[in-house]
Amino acid sequence: MQKIAVILYGPPGSGKSTQARFLSAKLDLFLSDTGRYLDALVHDEKNQKNKTIRRERELYDSGKLMTPSFVLRVVEQRVRRIAKTDSSLILSGSPRTLYEAEGLLPVLAKEYGRKNVYVFVLDVSRAVSIKRNGLRYLCRVCGAPLLAQYYPSKHPKHCPVCGGPLYKRTDDKPELLATRLEQYENRTKPIFSFMKKKGYRIIHIDGRPAPFKLFRTIYGHIEK
Repeated sequence: MQKIAVILYGPPGSGKSTQARFLSAKLDLFLSDTGRYLDALVHDEKNQKNKTIRRERELYDSGKLMTPSFVLRVVEQRVRRIAKTDSSLILSGSPRTLYEAEGLLPVLAKEYGRKNVYVFVLDVSRAVSIKRNGLRYLCRVCGAPLLAQYYPSKHPKHCPVCGGPLYKRTDDKPELLATRLEQYENRTKPIFSFMKKKGYRIIHIDGRPAPFKLFRTIYGHIEK
């Protein structure tokens, strides 16, 4: 299979991280989950003396998108490093703003070829997004996402994959979700029109089905 780059978009709780993990395992793609990477970066105690990191942490913890120039620099560095290894790539939720897209898309086109960049948008309603984020947990050990609706316990404590402790992301707090949804609508969605003008195909997919059904749909588009 030739080298490809996959970009997954969708509002909070649409299933981007889960599908990224599935695709990464199935197609041997290097997974770059921007949200998780930035979460770990700004909350790492080793970085708290850095003024820039502290500024970005305040934005992250308020539910707002982080400074585009900062995010672009971080993501672009990761993409170039991955491309140098001749690996295929999957980006979950990035680029997130028009500024980031203008800077990152030329890099992806150069490293992978425009026709080898697949862009998927997982569409779910506001109500579904709110419900899923309220049920979402992550494992501190293996990073596996978990929706409590698929777990026998109403308040799960341990990961069903590795047994590690579960936790909730800072930006999954109910009071921050409205801000995150607003940011997605106003700052991320405009990227889709920009991508179309640049010749990229945007594939919209209903994000409501169970994860394995959603995976089949996405995988089918890539394997055509």
